[in-house]
Amino acid sequence: MSIGKIKWQSVVSKYAYPETWRSLWQVVNSVIPFFVLWYLAYRSLEVGYWLTLLITIPAAGFMVRMFIIFHDCCHGSFFKTPLANDRLGLLLGAAVWTPYFEWKHSHAIHHATAGDLDRRGVGDVYTMTVEEYIAAPWYKKFGYRIMRNPFILFTIGATIVFALTHRFWTSKSGKRERNSVVWTNMALFAFVGWTVYHIGWQAYVLVELPILLMACGAGVWLFYVQHNFEPTYWERHKDWEFFKAGMDGSSFYKLPKVLQWFTGNIGFHHIHHLSPKIPNYKLEQCHKENPIFQIEPITFRDSLKSLYFRLWDEKEKMLVGWRAVKKYKMKMQIDQ
Repeated sequence: MSIGKIKWQSVVSKYAYPETWRSLWQVVNSVIPFFVLWYLAYRSLEVGYWLTLLITIPAAGFMVRMFIIFHDCCHGSFFKTPLANDRLGLLLGAAVWTPYFEWKHSHAIHHATAGDLDRRGVGDVYTMTVEEYIAAPWYKKFGYRIMRNPFILFTIGATIVFALTHRFWTSKSGKRERNSVVWTNMALFAFVGWTVYHIGWQAYVLVELPILLMACGAGVWLFYVQHNFEPTYWERHKDWEFFKAGMDGSSFYKLPKVLQWFTGNIGFHHIHHLSPKIPNYKLEQCHKENPIFQIEPITFRDSLKSLYFRLWDEKEKMLVGWRAVKKYKMKMQIDQ
């Protein structure tokens, strides 16, 4: 995409500042409803589990919304001071099962490397090229197929990431990141333990598990579809460009208004990648007021095509399904 003489940095900078009252209102209208719905879901167990499951649906939506606020805190875009962002981020991290500083670090790497084929693997949904997949040993292919299966990726796989994987730090984590994992785990242990002590482990699991499954699945789906769509952008590092990675490699996911609200405008992902300092509540405004950011949207129906994408075809510069592997193998045999 070409922007001619327009300096996009000066455009996004006009929106890259938080408004404290709007941020505080988001905390109120997101955190309080979540815990109220959680309590109502627990009390509904006395009526019937069908009612509990119904209540956990909006509760999961509010959990996604809390994660968006947590996400903004990680970018330092929710409040004016780093201290305020960090404190709220640490508190919300326990509620959304994610260590604040550890995730903040990996997500910053994602923003710096999205669409770069030579710097994959940190903070993203890992994608192999067709050639890499063909050359991989059988056990790596097997694991990759399981991981990229939608029935795994957006259900138990997503929940495992938040409930289990986030309980550990990586070998590259610094002291602050490791400490955030420890403190988040301690806070989770204390809160879950206190809740289980008062209502019992069965009731806790019956309420929390469906919320986690739905919220984690929705979160990973959003993250996935924002970079796995047609057409998208991947380049080797020497040809990689930050602006193209944002505009061409991050989607404008157009959702119904109610889902746009629950997902904190994260569908305007192309703008978010250009300027993560823009608070979630200003992304739509930035989009509407600036024609250069009004790209072709991906509707919910369009996004379902992403379920069939498995690999990146480096020669054709497009995402492909498993059939491409068979085609490549046949072509290799003919060339030989």
